[in-house]
Amino acid sequence: MKVIFLGTPEFGVNVLKAINESKHSVVGVVCQPDRPSGRGNKLLAPPVKVLAKELGLPVFQFDKVSRDGVQTLKDLNADIMVTAAYGQILSQEVIDICKHGIINVHGSLLPKYRGATPIQTAIINGEEITGVTIMKTEAGIDTGDMLLAGECKIDGQDTYGSLNEKLSVLGAELCVQALDLIEDGKANFVPQNHELATHTKMIKKEHTLINFNVSPRKIVDLVRGLNPNPIAYFVLNGESYKVFSAREVACQSTEPNGCILCANSKQGLVVKCQGGAVEIVEMTAPNSKRMLAKSYLNGKSITVGSVCNE
Repeated sequence: MKVIFLGTPEFGVNVLKAINESKHSVVGVVCQPDRPSGRGNKLLAPPVKVLAKELGLPVFQFDKVSRDGVQTLKDLNADIMVTAAYGQILSQEVIDICKHGIINVHGSLLPKYRGATPIQTAIINGEEITGVTIMKTEAGIDTGDMLLAGECKIDGQDTYGSLNEKLSVLGAELCVQALDLIEDGKANFVPQNHELATHTKMIKKEHTLINFNVSPRKIVDLVRGLNPNPIAYFVLNGESYKVFSAREVACQSTEPNGCILCANSKQGLVVKCQGGAVEIVEMTAPNSKRMLAKSYLNGKSITVGSVCNE
């Protein structure tokens, strides 16, 4: 089949690669526009665009594809579209362009974790199992009928970055299987049980501040779920410290939650929380590069007894 692929971030890279290597033909790739990034605010091409250029595939970028890209998509004369973390809501006009419609590669076991952040949310919520669902795109958000699903174990050390890669690989395999089934007329789409649906939200700045009034496990899961972006943080003496990894520490301290219990190169940076403590393992301090907290404390001091987020 002739396929139009719509995707933007890393999650879509393996999916596009797998379709391109299959018997199906990618006739166009649609991504979000290049965005400013880094201190210099230089325009950065999304990962899917970078791969598409390497593969010699035509790339199209629209501020709003449902407004600006309809005729372009029609002119490609494709049989089906595939979306994988494209990042825009599609109009019914776009959904109806191809005779086989659109299938979406979604990073959860639907109907659980519909929405924009299923992978991060699964880790943050302490899930042990997640997966990928191949579903039919319709006007609702991740409400379409399901064709295939595959499970993936969430390892205790998984971050958003590592789990995103695992699910991208799984999604790529399932997507090609789905395209084969549709082409062969063997696709059996099953409706979701909407009563069991749960929803995820966009992660905003306020969601990334570490709350030390919760258990060590919840803090560690938050840190894992926000790494490599947008990164959890805490505030100490008015300055922000980004946290890339943390671990649980047994603790009987009666100090208030958020209190710095240890801050040295031997024991590391340990912060009291509800029912225990967490060690901040890797971080970025103000005016410093990313490093192990113990290494930072070799040359810098943090006052024991000071309290975070006050």
